[in-house]
Amino acid sequence: MLAALAGLLLLIAFAAPVYAAVANDPFAEKQDYLRTIHAQEAWDIARENRDMIIAIVDTGVDLDHPDLEPNLVAGKNLIQEGAPPEDDNGHGTNVAGVIAAVGNNDRGVAGILWKAKMMPIKALEADGTGGEQKLGEGIRYAIDNGAKIVVLSLGLNKYSDYMQEIVDYAEANDVLLVAATGNDGNSVQYPAAYPTVLGVGGLSRAGEADPRSNSGPEVDVVAPWNVFTTAMGGDYEYKDGTSMAAPQVAAVAALIWSQNPQLKAGEVRQLIRQSAQRLGEEIWNPATGFGLLQADRALKETFVRDMYEPNDRKDLAKALSISQRVNATLAGSADTDWFYIDAPYDGTIRVKLDASPDGRFSLQHTDAAGTLTSHIVAGGQSVALAATKGRGYVQLRLANHNVQREVPYTLTTSFNIYADPFENNDKQYKAFVLPSRSGTYVGTFHQSNDADWFEFPVPQSGSLRIRLSVDTARIDPVLTIQKQGGKAIVVDSVGDGKTETYYLPEVFPGSYFIKVSNVKEYANPIVGEYTLQIEYDARLTDPNEPNDHSYQATTMTLDTSYEGLIDPAGDIDWFQFSLEEESLAEVQLSNIPSPVRMNMQLLNRSMEPIAAAKNASGTSSQKLSNRLSPGTYYIRLDADRAFDNRMYQLKVKARPLVGGYADIKGHWAEKAILELGESKVLEGYGDYTFRPDRPITRAETTAVLSRAFGLTNERGISYRDISAGHWAYSFIARASHAGIIDGYPDGTFAPDQPVTRMEMTAMLARSLNMSGKSRGAVPFNDVDNDYWGTPLLKQMKAEGWIGGYPDGSYRPDQQATRAELVVLLSNILRKR
Repeated sequence: MLAALAGLLLLIAFAAPVYAAVANDPFAEKQDYLRTIHAQEAWDIARENRDMIIAIVDTGVDLDHPDLEPNLVAGKNLIQEGAPPEDDNGHGTNVAGVIAAVGNNDRGVAGILWKAKMMPIKALEADGTGGEQKLGEGIRYAIDNGAKIVVLSLGLNKYSDYMQEIVDYAEANDVLLVAATGNDGNSVQYPAAYPTVLGVGGLSRAGEADPRSNSGPEVDVVAPWNVFTTAMGGDYEYKDGTSMAAPQVAAVAALIWSQNPQLKAGEVRQLIRQSAQRLGEEIWNPATGFGLLQADRALKETFVRDMYEPNDRKDLAKALSISQRVNATLAGSADTDWFYIDAPYDGTIRVKLDASPDGRFSLQHTDAAGTLTSHIVAGGQSVALAATKGRGYVQLRLANHNVQREVPYTLTTSFNIYADPFENNDKQYKAFVLPSRSGTYVGTFHQSNDADWFEFPVPQSGSLRIRLSVDTARIDPVLTIQKQGGKAIVVDSVGDGKTETYYLPEVFPGSYFIKVSNVKEYANPIVGEYTLQIEYDARLTDPNEPNDHSYQATTMTLDTSYEGLIDPAGDIDWFQFSLEEESLAEVQLSNIPSPVRMNMQLLNRSMEPIAAAKNASGTSSQKLSNRLSPGTYYIRLDADRAFDNRMYQLKVKARPLVGGYADIKGHWAEKAILELGESKVLEGYGDYTFRPDRPITRAETTAVLSRAFGLTNERGISYRDISAGHWAYSFIARASHAGIIDGYPDGTFAPDQPVTRMEMTAMLARSLNMSGKSRGAVPFNDVDNDYWGTPLLKQMKAEGWIGGYPDGSYRPDQQATRAELVVLLSNILRKR
């Protein structure tokens, strides 16, 4: 059901700024929110808009309210056909007063617009609920009958293709949709969650997002949570919630259009974001979006096509949401735009680029794991970027190197969550078989019609407790439990975002099937996770006994889980494993029952201790990681108390070490890495990894070249972002003295910015005292004689230091990896 979002009573007092325009309405002093958004200062510029219609899709409006009636136009009642859109709840009347209660009429309150055309559309019942169908009809009616702005102080937790079509219809007709994010302290509700809808959250008295205001990637701006506004029966009252924040934004949008009628809906949306008061260090965040609505700045500021500049370097990257439509520009081929995207889960970020028909873009994406991918995207096309949970970076530039003009573009982002490891298990006969022990399993509804089936084999009698929780209100979880051949039990006792539980005090040997689904099984994909917890208590027997002594140790196969018990008290379990080559071995002990504390000891063949670990109280796992030579090793386990109703799990993983690294075996750059590893020119990381495919930064490249070419002389340097204590300070000073690298005009060095393949090549060329040559054919098909690095590419290619890709390209603007630098440098050092 759809619910109007009126909240609880909350009084907010803000310090009053100095302003010129003042309404004479007697309750004006109660309207603190007007001072918070600087409405009075905006009234010095504009106070009305009688040239466009603002539709309010809600519970209707009190059509006879003396403070509203002069600003109302004919509307529509979708609940009772033929009847006027009279409010029988009060919520729509509250919203209307915020937008355009008649101002300066010596009555009641003043709306942000003193004069306006508000179209009431009744799409909700008297209790504030309604259906999605009526909501869509209301929006479409508003668009088809001349509305320019549609206010939606309502929401639901479910995405639908139907509402997406309605939202797209509004965008295609240049109509601005403004919606409340919701008051549940959870995920942003729809329709605010659609990328082209201006999603508005609520600001608390403390100047922060109210904890009840829904947050997430779809938040655009916030406005005050609490208002004093019109009420049914010609009255006035305090109201709060994001329902009261959204109409503030809609009214300011109308003021913007009164002064800038040539702007498109998307440009008004961007101008509201652009002029908002930032409430964090970044340009955008999921709690307050682009910041607090500022009415005066929205009228005074000129629309800027690119509000993200400067962002031409990675260290200047600006935040980009995973679900929004934004505008920006590239100032020709020399310009680069950097954005960072915080992926909430593993999954896929889809980026749609809209630009002029001849616009072709080079897009590079580095995910949180450091994996780099490159794409060429034409205007109107979209690209899917594989994302690891965490912060990734997008670098965008024009693919054509000869464009001198400014190229505006629009980015629309969306996110698809990963497919969980239990797929394909959407039918009972495809059920994923779980181990016969207590466990926690995290899954997703990554596709339409998704439902996950699990089979839990019960080996012996006991009890079973099942708990299904979710991390978003966009999931209303449903549990179905069925013993093989028995009757199914459906558990759906709570609502959106709540936890379902079921307890079977007696289970018997056999298979129990568990189905996890959303309340609407054939729903669209959800960005969110569910957690299925199974607690199975049974008297168990240890399959490895007797293994109480080292000579009875259970022989383990690598990458295989072994289960056991500590029973009775004082029991000791021994295991052994063998390595055929030097390896990085990791011993993992998990599923330790609370509050048991287990001791784990690793010993060599002579029974000499190598390492030991003990899990902290209340934790269920521990691990040991060691570099081990070939041979046989033993594991000794004991505990501070016995347990017989839950099996611990023990596993040994081993990765062969090549040159001391666990991630280069078989890599195309393995030989070069080993060569330079011996000379310590380029070292790996403390976890025995080299990470060959990770982009290499300016500081790292400088350090490598300083070591490789034995640079010792230093030049005094003074960059704003490099202190004398920086790890690379000395290397940068040496490379600067040798003329290999320099800083930027703004006085920075940007040590953590990745270097491109061309920048890497140029630094190597300078290390060899090359200045480039102008004669000769261009060596690669993706550069020309006008490209700044072509002379160096000609000389480096002619002398055999570099090569390109099989398709004849060099991809000079692609980020260079550690492996690429190692291979080029190894080749140079070998031939010198």
